[in-house]
Amino acid sequence: MFSIVIQAGGQSSRMEQDKALLPFFEEPLIQRVLDRVRPIADEILVTTNQPDSYRFLDVPLYTDLVPRRGALGGLFTALRAASHPLVAVLACDMPFVNATLLTAERVILQTTLSDVVIPQTIEGLEPFHAIYRKEVCLPAVQSAMKNNHWRVDAWFDQVKLYCLTSSMIEQYDPEMLSFFNINTPEDLKEAIRIEEGLNH
Repeated sequence: MFSIVIQAGGQSSRMEQDKALLPFFEEPLIQRVLDRVRPIADEILVTTNQPDSYRFLDVPLYTDLVPRRGALGGLFTALRAASHPLVAVLACDMPFVNATLLTAERVILQTTLSDVVIPQTIEGLEPFHAIYRKEVCLPAVQSAMKNNHWRVDAWFDQVKLYCLTSSMIEQYDPEMLSFFNINTPEDLKEAIRIEEGLNH
């Protein structure tokens, strides 16, 4: 069984408004992300510290269990909230999140007996388009927080990590768009341009 947690807890400081609620082709960006992954999920949750703004999604909403701990605290909340043993954690601002790639990540995690399957591109690791084994990862994240770590990858050396290479990712996402995220108005314009190109 498979949980998908969409994280909408960021500050959106460069966008100067809540980017998860930005209109993307006449729907909120987070709705777009949710709809793209709904077919593969047994459960979908959203983590947010502004739950009233997200009730329209009609999914369970969770606020940070440990406030002001950034991305690591958000991951902790996501893993705690999920009720299934395998958990995908996604950023709310990735309009091209890829359900096929996520399914492949889940299969790889199960067949390799890994604890985390995470894409790795030239930009680095992508922890918010990754799959986590809850029973192993949750205590590792909790321990990292107790030891006053803040980086979302601070605990990766404590678990069995499987990194997907760019060539592996391209089998499921030839354009490598899965990790395109929207941080600025310019990013939003570029995402709209890409979407229009994909639909022609």
